[in-house]
Amino acid sequence: MSTVTLPLGDLHASLADPLLDAMTFLNEVTERYPDALSFAPGRPHEGFFEPEDVHSHLDTYLAHLAERGLSGSAVRTALFQYGPTKGIIADLVARTLANDEGLHAAPESLVLTVGAQEGMLLVLRALCATPEDVLLVSSPCYVGVTGAARLLDLATVPVPEGPAGGPDPEAVREAARAVRAAGRRPRALYVVPDFANPSGASMPVEARAGLLDAAAEEGLLVIEDNPYGFFAREPGARPTLKALDRRGQVVYLGSFAKTCFPGARLGYVVADQQVLAPDGRRTLLADELAKLKSMTTVNTPALSQAVIGGMLLRYDCRLREANGPARAHYAANLAALLRELERHFPPAERARLGVSWNEPEGGFFAVLQVPFTADEAAMERCAREHGVLWTPMAPFYPAGGGERRLRLSISALSEHQIETGVARLADFIKAAAS
Repeated sequence: MSTVTLPLGDLHASLADPLLDAMTFLNEVTERYPDALSFAPGRPHEGFFEPEDVHSHLDTYLAHLAERGLSGSAVRTALFQYGPTKGIIADLVARTLANDEGLHAAPESLVLTVGAQEGMLLVLRALCATPEDVLLVSSPCYVGVTGAARLLDLATVPVPEGPAGGPDPEAVREAARAVRAAGRRPRALYVVPDFANPSGASMPVEARAGLLDAAAEEGLLVIEDNPYGFFAREPGARPTLKALDRRGQVVYLGSFAKTCFPGARLGYVVADQQVLAPDGRRTLLADELAKLKSMTTVNTPALSQAVIGGMLLRYDCRLREANGPARAHYAANLAALLRELERHFPPAERARLGVSWNEPEGGFFAVLQVPFTADEAAMERCAREHGVLWTPMAPFYPAGGGERRLRLSISALSEHQIETGVARLADFIKAAAS
């Protein structure tokens, strides 16, 4: 029996882009070196997950539906059938955003998505109407959004992070004006203001206000991605861009992957902007996103929403308090990483080797500058010879760069593993530099 051979050149050009291979390679190399300590995955620590909690949260949500007066058949339908495209727990998510983020959004302005990644695709597809539309992205940038843009044939233009963290407002203005001068339309700016992946950087409050002003001056919508918000900081200490937004210019992406559990694959979009049709009819951007979603995933699985909904109910829609132990764990791990880097690379040794690192205020990631090309080959050699994995930074730079930087994630490890891993990594760096 013969099979059809499809030339790669006849398929969508994104499939030949090395960017789309980055995550696959990390998964494969982890499987090849299962005994290596891995600073690569940005996933939550599994010690906070208990299988029996899934049943408990589901029971809590089903009881909630019954308390609202739904009959047994209505509860059955809600759980087992196709549901509303925009989701079934928007009211609970809206309450949680108000409690934990001071972000007041009407439930009808939310769309529950299959992870934040689907939210990115929907938002980019809706906002970018012509080949002339351009997405500005902070650089370095999460590969999920640049990958989504690549799938949609949407051009991206990087905006460098400023010294304070996050894209520099003046650099945003310059990038937007350069795009416009080239005859294209700068449509939106994608940014992760809190503990960004991959840099770990966070934006001060003053910088957030400046960024919103710069975006407004240049006619940009802001796509704020906040996967770490529910446990990343004390409430009110550093408001989200969306909470600061007084012009309706911020589209907000959230996720329960880091703060509840990733296997639920549940994210959401707050899209409260008004859309004006040619006939004068007005809708919310969330309604337009739902149209796109109906032609992709149809609806977000009710079972995932029910489990997360039960978790929110259990904690009175206050995830920040519920995630206190996780927040303490990640803070201790980050402190251990920075302490061990300092121990293995004291100032004189850092100067001799050309090693440096940033010191994030929290989150999962830190970035290490090294005296060699930190590519996939070097990472695999480090795993094979020294038993430790990390993530090359170059794929996070849309216009090139980061070749001598690597990302270290502390989220999935214990403090003891971090101590051992940094010792192994230090041995590799010193060997590679000699």
